[in-house]
Amino acid sequence: MSSLSRRAFLMGASMTGLGLSLASCITDSASIKPVVVASSDPATLPMPADGRPTDAISQPVQPLNPDGTYDYKTIYGQMTDGKFIVPAVDTKRIGAEFLRAEVDYPTEQPAGTVIVDAKAHYLYYILGDGRAMRYGVGVGKQGFGWSGTAQVHFKREWPDWYPPKEMIARRPDLRPTLSKLQSGIGMQGGPRNPITGRAMYLWQDNKDTLFRIHGTNEPYSIGHNASSGCIRMIVQDAIDLYQRVPLGGRVVVLGPGQASA
Repeated sequence: MSSLSRRAFLMGASMTGLGLSLASCITDSASIKPVVVASSDPATLPMPADGRPTDAISQPVQPLNPDGTYDYKTIYGQMTDGKFIVPAVDTKRIGAEFLRAEVDYPTEQPAGTVIVDAKAHYLYYILGDGRAMRYGVGVGKQGFGWSGTAQVHFKREWPDWYPPKEMIARRPDLRPTLSKLQSGIGMQGGPRNPITGRAMYLWQDNKDTLFRIHGTNEPYSIGHNASSGCIRMIVQDAIDLYQRVPLGGRVVVLGPGQASA
């Protein structure tokens, strides 16, 4: 297991259980519960050592045009997810290099690994045989604050958002959108919530790294740095990745100077 590189990790704070209110990635782990999806063959899925159930995963088929190119109008079109509608994304406003695509990506990491290259604004899901599904990402300031190898400890669909008190003080315009929720003052999960449709929470050595991979309702920030959050994805991409990555899935976050894993 790689050593922590987060500067003054947690500033010496003790992390016990899930009660810590997180300023990093503008969320709160106190409300996180494992998402469990019934598997057609549970025996084929790995079971973490601590006994948490593992969710079923799949490899979504990518819509193609008749000429074999990606049908981005469908991939990033409006979709219904549970009780929410995910709006369509104007892909012309996002660099073509940051749209979802299967690419060559030689790596020693096994298939199923997620590799985050924050500097290049890419996230790779390793398919094996030198191939990967590549997603463009936006990177908040917390996204540059940690690197190493971790596991997906929790997954949430449309999670609540708990902005830190400092943000509420700095952004009084947020107050009308917040209410008292189960873990404090926050915003219920939904399209207006900055985390939007999906979030994956990374832990290392049974400790929360405070590093998150999550959706965003600011899709045109993809390919750029942002003032807050960790690793932002277009909601349609976050949903696609979420289906691929199981609880306990391996995630490698590249550090400064690392071009690959």
